[in-house]
Amino acid sequence: MSVTPCGFARTPEKGLARLHWDREEGWLADGRPPDPTALRPVRGLEIDWTGTPTKASDGASAVVVDGLTRLAAAGVPLTAPTAPAWVPAPLAALLTDRAWLAHHADGTARSLADLRREEHSVRLRRLSRPAATPSISVVMSTKRPALVADALAQMARQRHVNVEVLLGLHGVPFSAVRQAVESAALPVRWVEVAEDVPFGAALNRTAALAEGDHLAKWDDDDWYGPEHLADLVMALSYAEADVVGTTAEFFYLQPLRATIRRTTFASGASYPSEVWSDHVAGGTILVPRAKFHEIGGFAEVPRAVDLAFLKAASAAGARIYRTHGLGYVLRRGLSDDHTWQLPLGHFLKVATNQWRGFRPSLLMEAA
Repeated sequence: MSVTPCGFARTPEKGLARLHWDREEGWLADGRPPDPTALRPVRGLEIDWTGTPTKASDGASAVVVDGLTRLAAAGVPLTAPTAPAWVPAPLAALLTDRAWLAHHADGTARSLADLRREEHSVRLRRLSRPAATPSISVVMSTKRPALVADALAQMARQRHVNVEVLLGLHGVPFSAVRQAVESAALPVRWVEVAEDVPFGAALNRTAALAEGDHLAKWDDDDWYGPEHLADLVMALSYAEADVVGTTAEFFYLQPLRATIRRTTFASGASYPSEVWSDHVAGGTILVPRAKFHEIGGFAEVPRAVDLAFLKAASAAGARIYRTHGLGYVLRRGLSDDHTWQLPLGHFLKVATNQWRGFRPSLLMEAA
């Protein structure tokens, strides 16, 4: 049975199905062995504990839990009104958290119901995260010293990973960020790069300091949830990918003080997560350090550095995987403020949801 969320369907076609335990055949979903691929159209599985062990003493409960954990790792949303005492507390807490079901999957509320369902799925997937704590070199080049302290604070929030910060000061003297760096909770190494050096070259000089197992690109003006990096490493593992990144799904339009969420491209084509794709959010690229050098690093160009890297990765035969974007929000100001230049009106046109103020996914754990 597949135990990855690859192919997760954002919008299910069917309602909840019943998952029950058979002492001879194990877990059955509506009478059949649960195949995650076949279950993609289902909103989720409602667990019926009838027939499961009453206590953990005989080891049978471990088999029951293992089946649930495999379904969780596959991204299948699971739910139950209660859970037996022998179910591990983290799993029991998620199974019995039924807040995501309060949103009706029909009419204008459908996209919000889909969002809450995907958040629940991601929380369940995280239960299968490997126990190892990977080392990640976070690479950030900045021309905006005022944003450095907040970016470093977000990096310090990252869970289940060991982070070293590599800071490229692009036309910025260290004195402008000294206080932020010296008060940071993480180790920070930095390099000053002349302002006239292309952005891609500035990133490469910064990445040259890396000692971590992986390199992760970080944009100074965006927001990242506390499990952003851990989710990327998990996706790299279960997809057996060479490069991973997230969907570019949530945007905060700063001049309008509004948040939008997009789930389709401007062409109207769907923009799913958990797929193989050459398109990921540039500020979320994560790649093993050895593979980064094999690809050739970033193109030493002033703009579209992320796009150029992904094209080079594809040309080198690297497998690129796009995971969920629920732990990431892109900040959009006026077009002149960004290397990726699109008018604000473009984001309003592609919005599936639009809210006043800062309204990220719940996985951002924003105050």
